[in-house]
Amino acid sequence: MIVATIGAIEAAGSLDVTVADIAVRAGVSPALVHHYFGTKDDLLIAAMRYLLQGFRAGVTSRLRQANGPRQRVSAIIEASFDPSQFVSEAIAAWLAFYLYARRSAEAARLLRLYFRRLETNLVSALAPLLGMPRAHGVAAAAGAMIDGVWLRQALTPLTAPDGATAIAMVERYIDAEMGVK
Repeated sequence: MIVATIGAIEAAGSLDVTVADIAVRAGVSPALVHHYFGTKDDLLIAAMRYLLQGFRAGVTSRLRQANGPRQRVSAIIEASFDPSQFVSEAIAAWLAFYLYARRSAEAARLLRLYFRRLETNLVSALAPLLGMPRAHGVAAAAGAMIDGVWLRQALTPLTAPDGATAIAMVERYIDAEMGVK
């Protein structure tokens, strides 16, 4: 039902989907959706959590394999554009969730949590390379770049998501900040 929710949001281009729309996509009755999730808002929050958990799993997996701080930075950047996440459905859903956070305290809390985790992970990886004061600024800028790429992709839906190009762009920024040519 959560995957159906994300697909319905992408098809509608907004949160203007009904539980009935989602139920049809999931092949279940609207009553079953309500039974498991309660309200549409509860289902939207569950979809946000699902996407965040996928992102977290990708970061965690990559960080376990990273050797050293620079590889940790790359692991976080790569996870931000993982092919399982950087797809049209998830991109459209995230754009809708950003707007949803303006009226939902729980959605806003989840976005703040995502922002903090991304920045904290980047600062932790960058601090040994740049020192703590610079690490914070570079992490904030890299996080804004990552989110900006997602936003641009959401606003140009006819263009296929290109994670490799996105990764290369953020990596070039990190290298420039580190003085690597």
